[in-house]
Amino acid sequence: MRKVIVLALVVMVNVVLAASVMSQSAIKDECVALCKDAAKFINEKGFYPAIAEINNKDGMFVTKNTYVFMMDLEGHLLAHPFNPQFIGRDITGVKDMNGKLFNQESIAIAKTKGEGWSEYMYPTPEELKKPTAFKEKKFSKKLSYVYRIPGKDLMVIAGFFD
Repeated sequence: MRKVIVLALVVMVNVVLAASVMSQSAIKDECVALCKDAAKFINEKGFYPAIAEINNKDGMFVTKNTYVFMMDLEGHLLAHPFNPQFIGRDITGVKDMNGKLFNQESIAIAKTKGEGWSEYMYPTPEELKKPTAFKEKKFSKKLSYVYRIPGKDLMVIAGFFD
């Protein structure tokens, strides 16, 4: 009987782990698709309509799991649905809790490979809403997909908390 219980627990743990991996894979696919859709939108509709759509909290580039934001390859934030106060600023000096210059890493990915993943520590949206200083917030692991818009010195990024 003990063996059956142990076996049942092992099977349940494996099912939960497999579901978690599948869920993360689906969110990763969503990040990639949203970034590529945003790039297509920029190329088809133009820069300023894209800025307006990416800045829209209820727009087509915001989902339950992620959202798109846009930067130029110099590190200026150009559009962000949840942090409009930073638009126009150079954000290359922003560090995660471990001192990682993750925006510089995103720029490097965009310039060298054109696309790829970056991992860093960042406060969740819920944590950002708390009225405490940035450095006093709780940081969580974030994975972000970086996609350079073909033919432009722009990149779009979508990420999720792991």
